[in-house]
Amino acid sequence: MESELIQTSPDILSGTPVFYRTRVPVQTLIDYLEAGDRLDDFLEDFPTVSRAQATAFFKSLCRKNEYCL
Repeated sequence: MESELIQTSPDILSGTPVFYRTRVPVQTLIDYLEAGDRLDDFLEDFPTVSRAQATAFFKSLCRKNEYCL
């Protein structure tokens, strides 16, 4: 599965959903925020993920009523 936001491929982290064109699992962003870290902390630690990607990810989850900030 591939979109402009999230990518899954058996060749990238055994199919773990990652931010498009990165090797950063989307779960890592969720883990950061649940641990009390700020979005800026995540973006600083994972510069291959853009702020636009991170915010679009949460907007898509919120639209699905799965997780809203």
